[in-house]
Amino acid sequence: MAEGAAASRLWLAGLCFFLQLLTIILFAAFVRYGPEDGPDLCSPQSNCSRRDPEPGSGYPRFRDAHLQALLGFGFLLAFLGRYGPGSVATSLLVVAFAVQWALLAQGLFYFSLKGKIYVGAQSMVSADFCTAAVLISSGAVLGRVNPIQMLLMTLLEVPLFACNEFILLSLLGISDSGGSLTIHTFGAYFGLMVSRALRQPRADEREEQQGAGRSPDVFAALGTLYLWIFWPSFASATTAREGAEPWAVLNVYFSLAASTLAAFVFSPILYEEGTLQAARIQDAALVGVAVMGMAGEMLLTPFGALMAGFLASHLSLLGSRFLSPILRSRLRIQDTCGVHNVHGLPGVLGTLVGTLLAGLATADAYGGRLERVFPLVAQGSRTASGQAWWQLCALPVTLILAALGGSLTGALLGIRVLRSDPKSPETESKVLREVPEDGLDPGASHEEHPCLTAPTPR
Repeated sequence: MAEGAAASRLWLAGLCFFLQLLTIILFAAFVRYGPEDGPDLCSPQSNCSRRDPEPGSGYPRFRDAHLQALLGFGFLLAFLGRYGPGSVATSLLVVAFAVQWALLAQGLFYFSLKGKIYVGAQSMVSADFCTAAVLISSGAVLGRVNPIQMLLMTLLEVPLFACNEFILLSLLGISDSGGSLTIHTFGAYFGLMVSRALRQPRADEREEQQGAGRSPDVFAALGTLYLWIFWPSFASATTAREGAEPWAVLNVYFSLAASTLAAFVFSPILYEEGTLQAARIQDAALVGVAVMGMAGEMLLTPFGALMAGFLASHLSLLGSRFLSPILRSRLRIQDTCGVHNVHGLPGVLGTLVGTLLAGLATADAYGGRLERVFPLVAQGSRTASGQAWWQLCALPVTLILAALGGSLTGALLGIRVLRSDPKSPETESKVLREVPEDGLDPGASHEEHPCLTAPTPR
């Protein structure tokens, strides 16, 4: 077992060396620093959400987006007791590579000029958005893939994310500044399809080995605080400027508050335990921001954000209680961190809310903001109903790309040479961290390692 972990470390070291050398060569050939306010450094579409007309605001946006991606999602990947510290190291590994790879992939679509890719604070924000989607996908396969497989999944997912993002934002001309579709929905269903492809015959035994230890509630509490502090800024990092950003920030806050309160309202009805777990509160907070990704800068009144967050939290709780067992038993999808209920379903609901709001968009309601939120409608090249139709069409496009990409990626990661021995599931953790021979964290009792087949997987 120790020899297997040592061999995996060597393979991981070789892969990291190759990927870093590759990115260094590509950066040397194509990447340069340059002004981000240049008119040619973005999509030619007039509604490009990646252009920042206020260059001085770039760094604060990048800082908040980076902190959210690294800390908020990083704590999500520290859920399992046995894999906790190793999962944090894996999340750092994924972030370090995904940011570099995303700059190259997205740069081809948004920040290239005369054969060069020009990077800056705003392109880093876009890279962090892509990294967030990869980390969401990682939550679906956490504890069942080794770091080598995680890196390869990142290698394949990032270009597909950039392609989907370009199709939606530039070719279809939809508005999705906070990523209900591009981040939450795509990341969730890509990860779920990878998880389904990687399911092994002895998955039930592996589930019993993936219990949560003493630290998950602490990590969940810290993660919840980071969500409340940084996510409004993260979700509004690419919104239209000149007055439209406060809508996104405030709507996300209102949705956060309503979705969190809903967890206290509905959870005691669905679950028998009397104490509300910190992880479930964190899930409720994530649900609130996922549903506001598309509609955040569209909602005209605060009550709409409260209603959307409240409904999304209930949808997530119902999905966790009733849909998760169906995913495991009927569709053979093991969703370790519950990304389907926390990101997938709220992302779809957010898309439907955004579609409805797009159909109701008028110049009287939006005033001067209409040109920044729905530029094609303001220019007269689309009607409000036409914009709503394209917003809705973006949903099946994203689902198809995520499903096909996730299935192919899972099939590749499932080849024998990349898989860990199903009889020794702790190997995934030992690649980055030494685990005691019994596979349990020191001092943790059997009661502190509940099985993931419980009604509320994270």
